[in-house]
Amino acid sequence: MELAQDKIDLIEKIIKSDRKFANNEDLYDDFFNETCKRSLLIVKTVTSDETLEAYLRKIATTSILNVLKNEGRLRRTKSGYMSTNEVPLESPVSTTVPDYSKVEIRYENINIQETPEDIVLKKDILQNIVNAVCKIDEEAPEKNYYKLYYLRYEKGMTQNEIAGELNLSQSEVSKRLFKLLDKVKQAFNQD
Repeated sequence: MELAQDKIDLIEKIIKSDRKFANNEDLYDDFFNETCKRSLLIVKTVTSDETLEAYLRKIATTSILNVLKNEGRLRRTKSGYMSTNEVPLESPVSTTVPDYSKVEIRYENINIQETPEDIVLKKDILQNIVNAVCKIDEEAPEKNYYKLYYLRYEKGMTQNEIAGELNLSQSEVSKRLFKLLDKVKQAFNQD
């Protein structure tokens, strides 16, 4: 992971200023690694320092929560997250040991929602792809790269359907799509 020293220092500052960092200092490396992993694309795409810091704060908070949950130090309650060492006020402490021998356990599938940074990253990446395709199309308008992109990736048409639409052979559509993807990759590598 290649981050500039100023970005590393900013991530470190944000993690250490988070209120959940207190009493969990031993997990700093995990917090740092998770935050860096989640923020690598954001750091490379966002140019404004204020915006970057705001994104990094959100990413660090999510990363810290995930690490604490994975380490068993945090659990989700109706009112939010709480340390596993704390006892919720609304539940009385029982002195009797419950009998769980007849309890039936069922597992339900859960739907894991995307985090806000995942949504922002996807939108940024898609916008960059569209911008690259438009630029490539302007350089060679006779190849209809934008129309190819639109029909294949926006409308979900097959190569045969595209060939019929553009009055080309299927092999020509395949070649142009391959060339378009190659040019988009090159555009991303230049940034």
